[in-house]
Amino acid sequence: CCARVMMRIQEIPQPVIARVHAVATAAGCQLVAACDLAVAADTATFATPGINIGFFCSTPAVPVVRSVGRKRAMEMLLTAAPIDARTACDWGLVNRVVPPSDLDAAVAALCEKIVASSADTIALGKRAFYEQVEQGLAGAYAVAGQTMTCNMLDPDAAEGIDAFLGKRLPQWRG
Repeated sequence: CCARVMMRIQEIPQPVIARVHAVATAAGCQLVAACDLAVAADTATFATPGINIGFFCSTPAVPVVRSVGRKRAMEMLLTAAPIDARTACDWGLVNRVVPPSDLDAAVAALCEKIVASSADTIALGKRAFYEQVEQGLAGAYAVAGQTMTCNMLDPDAAEGIDAFLGKRLPQWRG
């Protein structure tokens, strides 16, 4: 089921980056919105066009509204009008927009930056991010506080602090 795939993206400890080079509509737009990060070519477009054929894109709406907000999501869902990559970036659907020739390099740069960090810290942070984002304010702070406590006890946190103080690169466990 499509919903299981989209939820699994949030459940796995590794960040998932969408690389969009062309058209992402309906479930494709849903996939982009469900990913942790997204990089798009400036030629890419995004849409939830189901309304044009008698279907409301209700499942794509789940991650899209969480990325772009209610009013913009409803505009996409009710009008089926495609948005260009720059608009998608302005609205929060993608993180970066680059020329098509720079797409692979932009994704690689994000990957390099991420893999330079502690895998355990990334996994802990990603899990906490998605858990707290759906909470009310008090619940979100409870999740965040518990996460910070666990993070402080992780050996990678001690290594990171030691490396910072020693003016050297950290040596992560994983």
